[in-house]
Amino acid sequence: MKKEERLQKIIAHAGVASRRHAEELITSGQVTVNGRVVTELGTRANPARDHIKVAGKLIHAVEKKIYVMLHKPVEVVATLSDPEGRRSLADLLHGISERVYPVGRLEYHAAGLVFLTNDGELANRMLRAHALRQTYLLKTKGPLTPGEMADVGRRAGARLRPHRGAPNPWYEVTLADARSDVLRESLAHMGHPVEKMKRVGLGGLELGRLLPGSHRELTAAEVAGLERASAKASKGKVRGSDSWEQGAAKGGNKVMIRARGRDGRAAGARGKRPGLRSA
Repeated sequence: MKKEERLQKIIAHAGVASRRHAEELITSGQVTVNGRVVTELGTRANPARDHIKVAGKLIHAVEKKIYVMLHKPVEVVATLSDPEGRRSLADLLHGISERVYPVGRLEYHAAGLVFLTNDGELANRMLRAHALRQTYLLKTKGPLTPGEMADVGRRAGARLRPHRGAPNPWYEVTLADARSDVLRESLAHMGHPVEKMKRVGLGGLELGRLLPGSHRELTAAEVAGLERASAKASKGKVRGSDSWEQGAAKGGNKVMIRARGRDGRAAGARGKRPGLRSA
C-alpha cells in the first residue's frame, strides 16, 4: 500500500503539471483532498486512498510514463492549446492516448525539437536545470564579417567560427540557458536578423531526421541520458570544450556558435559535430 506523499509530488507524478506548477495550483486554492480545499504546500495525502482533484478534475496515478520527441514546424504554438486559435502541439500529437505536456518553450516562429512527457518529476528537474544545453541551427540575413562576429561575442557571450567559402552561412548555436532572445537581439542590432531558427538538440537528445510535424517516443537509453544531463545541469556541470567551460564560468548567457556552410556541416567537423557531446 502506498504511503502518504507531499501533494505537489503526487500531482507531478500524475502528469498533471510539473512540481513547480503544482505548487502554484495548491497555493491558489485549485486543489482539493477529499472535498477540502488545500493551500498548504506541506500537506500530505495518499494517492491510493484519497480523492485528489485539481481544478475540479479527479487525478489518477500514471500507470505508464511517456516520453515524446516532436518536430515542431514554424508557426505552431509550443503549448497544448492557444486562446488565439493558432495551431498547437495538440494538433500534432496523433496516436498518443496519454496526456503529455511540453517541457520548456520554443518560439512561435522557430522550428525543431520539443520534448513532452507525463513524468512530472523529470519535467521539474529539467525546468530547474538552467545549464541544460540546447542546440540550434540559425540563418542570419547575410553573412557576418569578422568584426561583427567579434561584436556578437561581446554582446551575447558567443564564439563564432566561420565556414570558409560560405556566402550565406548557417550557424550552430549551443546555449546553456533557456533563453535565446539575447542572441536574436544582438544579431538584429547589427542588421543581421535571424531568418530561420531550428532547435536540433536538447539535453543530449538530437532531432535527427524526424520530419516536421512528426513525433516519436524516446528510447530507454535516450530517457536515461536526458535524466543524467538534467542532473548534471542542475549542478551547473556541463561538459564540453574548454571554450565552453570558460564561457560558462563567466556567467550571463553562455553561448558557443559555430558557423555552418550550405552542406550543413560545421567548420572542421569532418563528419562529426564538435562541441555537441551529450552533457
